[in-house]
Amino acid sequence: MIEGKIETVAIRTPERVAEISWFNDIIGGDTAYLGVLDNDRRSSYEHCRDITLEAEKLGFSNILYPSAYTVGQDGLAFAASVAPETNKITFLLAVRTGEVHPPMLARAISSLDHMLKGRLILNIINSDLPGTREDPNLRYQRCSEVIQILQQGWTQDRISHKGEIYQFDLPSDPVKSYQQNGGPLLYFGGTSPGSRAVCAKHCDVFLTWPESEESMYATLKEMSERAAAEGRTIDFGLRIHVIVRETQEEARAYAKKLISKFDEKRGLEIRSRGEDSRSLGVLKQDELRETSDEEGYVEDILWTDIGKVFSGCGSGLVGSADQIVEKLNRYMDMGFRSFIFSGFPLIEEANYFAKLVLPRLPNASLPHLQGRIPQETPTTPLTNAELV
Repeated sequence: MIEGKIETVAIRTPERVAEISWFNDIIGGDTAYLGVLDNDRRSSYEHCRDITLEAEKLGFSNILYPSAYTVGQDGLAFAASVAPETNKITFLLAVRTGEVHPPMLARAISSLDHMLKGRLILNIINSDLPGTREDPNLRYQRCSEVIQILQQGWTQDRISHKGEIYQFDLPSDPVKSYQQNGGPLLYFGGTSPGSRAVCAKHCDVFLTWPESEESMYATLKEMSERAAAEGRTIDFGLRIHVIVRETQEEARAYAKKLISKFDEKRGLEIRSRGEDSRSLGVLKQDELRETSDEEGYVEDILWTDIGKVFSGCGSGLVGSADQIVEKLNRYMDMGFRSFIFSGFPLIEEANYFAKLVLPRLPNASLPHLQGRIPQETPTTPLTNAELV
């Protein structure tokens, strides 16, 4: 852990806030025991809808809809179907660039942004397309071009793009966003230098997975400097699991129960399904787990055994409410302003977190703070603009 006072890195949001998001099971994996596929919690429309509505009721700012080629719900389709049932929570929708022709992706995003009246954030994903192994430089270039096309559509009269991958000149009326101050915020995570360059140049929040405090702080400083070199500032977010109880003993006992049916061979099969299972970020999660004690802990309350089953985010905070709040305050001291939590099972753990931790955090919405969501209905081709 970092000793002494932590100096906050340069960030876009100087206010000491914590945007608190919960995770939805649209890609499958919700369970009462790690490594055991749970038929009662499969990624059905009904189950995922219930998670969304519970998160909204409990007071979470955002709900993350991830993306993966697994049994479950398509992110755009699901978000559009459940949008009318919500009125407060913001959707944090993962979009893998390259899957949909950019102008049509922009059109779909515009439709969803209007359905939600601006309660939309995009999590830009830069991994291999399902079933492929792509050259990383191709992915970085494609991702950069898609972002530029989306942003042109939101902010300019025409999409006029001449890139290495995409070339076209189109009117932007069909893709105008409800959010008139630059369109939806873009969240982005990546470990490689190429990914980080894309984020520093184009995106608003850099997402990372759990590591040691020293390692995460070094990443925040690097990304803050990269953004500054582009004449920009960005914010930082942490995607992490959590188990919170009244006492540390209760929390650790539940973690033991959660891993009690783990089978190494079965866990490896489930883990290898993710498109990111070979990524540099996942390898760093593996390295963190190798430094843990015999029960999977590093530092004081960071538990790494989740990574035995899930690629991607492989660690979580396990402790009492006081311990969790103290740790999150340390993360805020570093410069984190957004947190995306999950637990197993999702609905039950959301309730524990909402009861024990959420009231003690300065929960806020970055889109609101940054003036993205209009207070009144904006003039767009899908609201009240004169059609031409």
